[in-house]
Amino acid sequence: MANKKLKAPVNIPAEKIHPFEGHPYKVLDNDEMNNLIESIQQKGVISPIVVRPLENTEDEYEIISGHRRLRASVKAGLETVPALIYAVSRDEAAIMLVDSNLHREHILPSEKAFSYKLKLEALNHQGQTSRQVGEKWSVTQISESANESERQIHRYIRLTNLIPELLEMMDEGKIAFSVGVELSFLDDQMQYDLLRIIEEQECTPSYSQAWHMHKDFTAGVLTAESIENTLTAEKPNQKPMCKVPIEKLQKVAPKVNDKDFEDFVLKACEHYYRYLQRQRNRDAR
Repeated sequence: MANKKLKAPVNIPAEKIHPFEGHPYKVLDNDEMNNLIESIQQKGVISPIVVRPLENTEDEYEIISGHRRLRASVKAGLETVPALIYAVSRDEAAIMLVDSNLHREHILPSEKAFSYKLKLEALNHQGQTSRQVGEKWSVTQISESANESERQIHRYIRLTNLIPELLEMMDEGKIAFSVGVELSFLDDQMQYDLLRIIEEQECTPSYSQAWHMHKDFTAGVLTAESIENTLTAEKPNQKPMCKVPIEKLQKVAPKVNDKDFEDFVLKACEHYYRYLQRQRNRDAR
């Protein structure tokens, strides 16, 4: 279907505009959102959002680009939002949505993963060839538009097989991208077993450990017990850690801020060490 764009933005009631169903981008109430709200309050919506008419409705619209701008506009007290209307199919809209967001300055691994998957599915729906040939062509198209290798596109799409908790750990930088790819080959039950062990042992898998879990799962020999044995094995670069529950430290240092506890503990140890040295000197006399 050819794109049909109005010559000028149209002010649409915010209540008539709906998020794109299944869109992969997180709309967070953070500092960036607060800055956008303040900007809209002062200058209005500078760049109109982009929407498409929802099927089987008269005046309802679905967002193609501008989920953050819509949320900020509503929070800023606007009742209507300027929008450009494109008469496109859902698949065309999905491709437009992904392409308009992939080159943002900040994009999370999970957002990129589900973006590539969304675009792949849309391209496949439009394809007229066999599934195998069509999917290969689709991945090539995504690779060219995203400026990433086809292998990397496949690796990102694999991340959509991670359970939400592990995917969130990736977004937070607690699990490396390559580790997440290997873990994505485990089924949900094994991933939840792994999550439980991560929380209990307060550690995350290295790439080598994740690779071995993937290998064992493929061979049908991976168990919760073997995951724990793998995860608790000392890594080559791992150093012994001293762990003390924060509650115990707060009993002896209730006025110390969380960020200062390490300094407090080190100074307390130095003080106690000097005390022991003095005691040994006295005993030696």
